Amino acid sequence: MTAQRSGAGANDGSTHRPRVAVFRPDDDRLRDAVALLDSLGVKPVADSMLAVEPTGALPRDDAAFVVFTSKTGAELVAEEWTAGEETVCAIGEPTAAALREHGISVDVVPETFSSTGLVDALGDSVDGSRVEIARSDHGSDVLPEGLWDAGAYVHETVLYRLVRPDDAGESVRLAAEGDLDAALFTSSLTVEHFLAIADERGQREAAIEGLRAAVVGTIGEPTRETATDHGIDVDVVPHTADFEALTEAVLDRLEGE
Repeated sequence: MTAQRSGAGANDGSTHRPRVAVFRPDDDRLRDAVALLDSLGVKPVADSMLAVEPTGALPRDDAAFVVFTSKTGAELVAEEWTAGEETVCAIGEPTAAALREHGISVDVVPETFSSTGLVDALGDSVDGSRVEIARSDHGSDVLPEGLWDAGAYVHETVLYRLVRPDDAGESVRLAAEGDLDAALFTSSLTVEHFLAIADERGQREAAIEGLRAAVVGTIGEPTRETATDHGIDVDVVPHTADFEALTEAVLDRLEGE
């Protein structure tokens, strides 16, 4: 199984194009992911496992620190929320860029794009201060617990809910039939939704077996832990927590097989 990284033979049928499942929300992120995979000579299986439902809520305005954990959250509030004297924190450069594009200055972006990285970056500076976390309804406990342990008073505002699209599941069928070459899980929720569909179809065992024969990549340790806790073998976790790094790492592994 060899990925055609240069795209050679990708469209003429002369070379097998590995099927690579991608689970990003059905917006620019999924379209960009499909374009990237196609340009690298593999066959994208666009199977969005996440749909965004905005709540209409905005971050509270009495916190000393406001934390945005995703590009989605930043984009949802950027036109309606104005920063005051708060220290604005963003996990990841895409999140920071979305805020800056709307004129919101970002004060802290941790070197490690994760909840743990942000807690480490803030250190003792949050001791005794109110910290507002603005994110989805499926954020992990790592960030609030870490901030509480650092002495902060933590409040969370849910900016959007992440739900499973009704038409999701093509990748589950392919995995269960042994026709999936790789899977790119970008959050714990994508793993959970994949397995929920497999359960509903009575294909959980077959789907997990199909993933064992494929190359499975996850972004970040929390996603890896979720996958392994549910019996999915994870082959690749890139050092950089972004989709392009995940794609490159998974395709490197495919080329080596």
